[in-house]
Amino acid sequence: YNSAVLFFLSVFQQRIEIHKLRDGDNLILGFSIGGGIDQDSNSSQNPFSEDKTDKGIYVTRVSKGGPAEVAGLRMGDKIMQVNGWDMTMVTHDQARKKLTKKNEDVVRLLVTRKSLENAVRQSMMQH
Repeated sequence: YNSAVLFFLSVFQQRIEIHKLRDGDNLILGFSIGGGIDQDSNSSQNPFSEDKTDKGIYVTRVSKGGPAEVAGLRMGDKIMQVNGWDMTMVTHDQARKKLTKKNEDVVRLLVTRKSLENAVRQSMMQH
C-alpha cells in the first residue's frame, strides 16, 4: 500500500481574553507586538508575515507565565481586534496605546492563527 502525507496551512480565528496583571501603577499584559502601517515592511519588526505588504499587528514575544500566555496567546498570532477596535490598519503606536489603556483591566483580542496540519491519506492497494 502507499500513503501520502499532505500538509496544509489552516488559518483560524481565536478570541482571547487577557486579564492584566497589576504591578503598582502598571498593568502588565506579558507580550510584545510588531508591525503597524507606519513600519518599514523590510524591517525585522514582523518576522511572522510572509507577505511583506502585510502591515498587520503581530505578537512577537510572549512572557513565560505572564497573563497573555495564561490566556492562550501565542507568538505569531495576528491581532485583528482589541476590545472591538479594528487593528488591521493602525500604526505601531496606536496599537500599543489600545492595548495599554490604563482604565482597562481586561483586554479582549480577536486573533488569527496559522497552524500546520497534516492529513494522512492512506490508500490500500490490493494485488
